[in-house]
Formats: sequence, C-alpha cells, structure tokens
Amino acid sequence: MSLLELDGVHVVHQVRARRIFGHDDVYALTDAHLRLDPGETVGVVGESGCGKSTLARVIVGLQQPTQGTVRYGGESLWGMSTTQRAERFGRDVGMIFQDPTTALNRRLSIAKIIRDPLDVHRVGTSDERDERVRELMSLVGLPDSVADAVPGQLSGGQRQRVAIARALALRPKLLVADEPTSALDVSVRAQILNLLIDLRERLGLAMVFVSHDIQTVRRMSDRIITMYLGRIVEAAPASAVPASTHHPYMRALFSATPSLRHAVAPIVLSGPVPSATNPPSGCNFRTRCWKATEECAAELPPLTTAGAGHTYRCIHPES
Repeated sequence: MSLLELDGVHVVHQVRARRIFGHDDVYALTDAHLRLDPGETVGVVGESGCGKSTLARVIVGLQQPTQGTVRYGGESLWGMSTTQRAERFGRDVGMIFQDPTTALNRRLSIAKIIRDPLDVHRVGTSDERDERVRELMSLVGLPDSVADAVPGQLSGGQRQRVAIARALALRPKLLVADEPTSALDVSVRAQILNLLIDLRERLGLAMVFVSHDIQTVRRMSDRIITMYLGRIVEAAPASAVPASTHHPYMRALFSATPSLRHAVAPIVLSGPVPSATNPPSGCNFRTRCWKATEECAAELPPLTTAGAGHTYRCIHPES
C-alpha cells in the first residue's frame, strides 16, 4: 500500500479583485495526482509561483483541497475528524520550511523548540522528552552547548538543523522539505543536503523535496515531478533526467542549471509567466514554448506514458 496519494487535487484561492464587487480565482494547483511509497523520495521542481509550495502544504495537511482526495495509508485525510487527523497523520509527517529564521520562535531556547512537538503530543515522561531532545541534537549535528541558546544566536545552517530536529521529533514516516536550502549561504547548502540524505537512509524516511534547482532535486530524489502554473507537466524517474525527459519545460529547466557531467545547450524562455488567475487555454506552457502550434491551444494535451513511472503532457515532445 502506498503511504500517501493525491487524486485529482485542485486548490483555488479567491482574492479580492480590483473591481468593486466580486473576486478573482487563483488556480494554485490543478488536477494533481501523486503517489508516494514508504521510503521513497519524490522531488518537486519548477519556477517560483508554479504551485510547489501549495502542493507541499496539501501533502502535510496545512491546505485543504478545493476539490479532489488526499489519502494517507488508504484513508481519506479530510474525511477524518480534526483529532483523528492529528493523531493518525500529524505525528507521522514532519515539515522543514524554507526560512529557518521565521520558522523558529525567536523567544524560545533551542531545546524547547525541539521538545515542543513532544510536549504537544504528550510523548513519554519529562525525562524521556529531555533525552529525546539530546538524541535529536546529536542526530543533526548540534552541540549540547546550544541547547539554552535562542535562534538569533545561531548561524543559518544551525537554525536549519534545529528545524530538521524538530521535524523528526515524533519519528515521522514522511518528511516534507520545502526549499530547505534556498535561504542559506552556498557554503552551507551542501552540508544540509548531505544531512538530509544521511537521515533519509538511516531512518528509512519517505521524503518530498521541493526546490527550483533541478540539479539538486535530481541528486536527492528517486522520482521527479515538474510543475508549471499549478499543473504537473511531467513525472519521471530521476535516472531518466535529463536524457529521457520529454516535456520542453523540463528540458528548459535543466538547461538553466549547468553541470559538468551533462552539457546542455541553454534554452531561453521568452515572455512572462502567465497569470494564475487567467491561465492559457490548452497547454499552459504554450505561450513560452518554442514548439507550440495552434493545436496546443485547442485542448489540454493527454497524459502520455513513456515508461514505468514516467508520464508527461505534451503533443510535441522532445525526443
């Protein structure tokens, strides 16, 4: 049985329009399908505003879909009561947010921040919780000397280690990392990525890793999902990237992050990203695609299967 499934999930936000009456609909996520197996890492990649963070929030239960079903262990997540969702799902999922500076309470000590999930869920005795905090600090490479410090006294990399320790406090089965290194210095990013890889292997975690950097996602993941304007345009095994990818947008993303291993001619996308309140008809990517024809505007391209675990939506795919 899969650990988590999203079936036809839509998220539509209503925002105040400039006109006096009415509102605009923002299509943050459109018809998302995802299956995550125990111990698997799925990478989610795309430009800013493509729906990556919305997908992450849906996965951890912070965002209820406007339409569609989220299932955890075969059971509908939003069919559970609030108490059931906290007990059956909340304890099994941890999240690492993009900016550790704003994700941590600046007034609490590091030990208290890490211990907080244990207190909320009343796990063990007080002494057992203190021991678990020390265990977690050691697990993520934090010295005992920072236990009484506050986040402002730590470096960015140390703050993110605190966030990771807090996310692991309840021994989750699934860890969702939403751009966990984008707010860090380049010199620190590799340390945090290596830590996540090590923790995933040691603890047997399933992971959803969200980033705009496809090279990083490729390194971290078993499978890669590419999003554009709220829609999944291609899902492929990481081993198939970039040689066997088919959607032009995925090729363009890969060309934007040079690699010494894979020489790719840069693909420059012209024109702005369309508005999520009024997405283009047919293929959303057609207004920036160098292969687009009138046929692309007529209707949404069908979902095409290119192999085991590899699907895409494009009528003029890259070969």
